[in-house]
Amino acid sequence: MKADKLRELDHNELERQSLEMREQMFRLRFQIGMGQTEGLKKYRGLRKDRARVLGVLRQRAAEGK
Repeated sequence: MKADKLRELDHNELERQSLEMREQMFRLRFQIGMGQTEGLKKYRGLRKDRARVLGVLRQRAAEGK
């Protein structure tokens, strides 16, 4: 997901997405441990998306919103 679309969402929605992504990453780590390479591609993309969400949240916190 692009950062522009993330900026349109409210704070609660971003927090919810961050928690969901964290849970998905937890499950994908098990798949990677079992040798499924499909999980690795999804994990990398999810990690980047979560970083974008957290970046938007930090930006809003710095602005005081």
